[in-house]
This record gives sequence, C-alpha cells and structure tokens, in this order.
Amino acid sequence: MMRPVNIVRRIIPCLDVDANVVVKGVNFEGLRVVGDPVELAGRYEEEGADELFLLDVTATIQGRATFLKTVRDVASAINIPLGVGGGIRSVADADAAFKAGADKVSVNTAAVKDPGIVSTLAREYGSQSTVVAIDARKAGSAWSVFIMSGKVNAGLNAIEWARTVEELGAGELLVTSIDTDGTRSGYDVDLYRELSNAVNIPVIASGGAGEPRHFLEVLKYADAALAASVFHMGIINIMKLKAYINEAGIRVRLY
Repeated sequence: MMRPVNIVRRIIPCLDVDANVVVKGVNFEGLRVVGDPVELAGRYEEEGADELFLLDVTATIQGRATFLKTVRDVASAINIPLGVGGGIRSVADADAAFKAGADKVSVNTAAVKDPGIVSTLAREYGSQSTVVAIDARKAGSAWSVFIMSGKVNAGLNAIEWARTVEELGAGELLVTSIDTDGTRSGYDVDLYRELSNAVNIPVIASGGAGEPRHFLEVLKYADAALAASVFHMGIINIMKLKAYINEAGIRVRLY
C-alpha cells in the first residue's frame, strides 16, 4: 500500500560514526573515514535536511557506551531534530543520549535481546522519541533481522518484528537493507512496500540511495528516506533533491 501523497516526507542524512569521525562502508563492511560530524551536520542543515541521525557503528560490537561527546558537539551545532543510535543498551544509556542533546534514540540489538526496553523507553520518553532500528537481509522471499551491526542473524522475520515493536510502543522504525547498504543501486523497495502494509507507524528507509530517482521510488512507501554517502560525497544536494521530489508530486518541506 502506498503512503498517502499528502503526508510530508522527510530527507534524513545519516552520520555513521566511529571514534568521533564519520565513516562509510558497503554492506556494513570496509569502513572508511569520510569527514567530521559537526561540519557535515552543519552543512546538511543549511541544505534543508529535515533531521539528522548519528549512529555509532562500533559501540555495540565493542560493548561500550555510545559516543556522547560527538552527540553533544553535533546537537549544539544544529537546530533540526537529532536521532542517536548505537550502543543504547539500557534506559540509562538512552537518558545520557537525551541529556547530551538527542531528540530520539534508536535501539536495535538491545530491543531484540530484551523487547521490554522498547516499552520502557516509550513510557519514559514517549513513543515519538523511541525508534527501533531493524537491519534486514533478504533470505528467499522474506527478510531476516540481523543484530550486532549486521554480524548476527537474530532468527526473526523482519516484517513480523516490525509489527511486534509497534505493539510495544515504538513510534518509528529505521529500517536498513544490508543487501543494498552503500551500493548506490537503489533502496529495496519491496521491503518498504511490505512494511507499509504491515505497520501504521512511520518508516525510515535506509540503504542503497544512489540517485534522486531512488528517493522518489522508496518515498511512495516510506515516510522518510535516509542516506549517507551520496550526501557526504556531494553527489546529491539535499535542496535540489527535495525540489525534484516535490515536482514529482510527493510533498516535502521546502525551505
């Protein structure tokens, strides 16, 4: 089912951070340094980004807390909403992220290991601030949930898991296709089409953006499109992208 055309879609740059620098890989592998998070965040706000996501891509694997200094630095440099994920394993971790300036927190591995954290975060901070991230890889005709930064198959069906976390109180889903991540070959539109039929909460599509047409294709089904490398490398300008999407008949905020 297509999302109603009158719903305003969002464009969200993502800063994958490791050791306080922005990195990017392909299929969650081969990370390389691409820039400074504060500089990139400021640039994206100027270009008309609707919000920003900071994801600590090694916190969960290394078993450490999320990158609070980077969160504070970025939050102080921008006025648009800031989402934070990676290494959020408890309410205390989430509270620290909010105090550092996050408007939303995203949980993935922690939610799979203890689904009750979703309900707790929604109760303590509101569903609007509780995002569940789902990293999915296709297996046959279905998608499996992966955790630990895409390293471990959780043995869950991604569509069923999305329904579960919605019932638990998640206010939004950040769904990344591991298969298309960093490839610039286009979003996994089939995945987001299924999700739009399965849940009623907003879905952020991530993984595979390579050209403006890809955003247009996925925003028929997703409420927001997240991308990284095409913005970091200057391949796509956010302001021009939003003008293109608007001209095609899908509503976005034009600044």
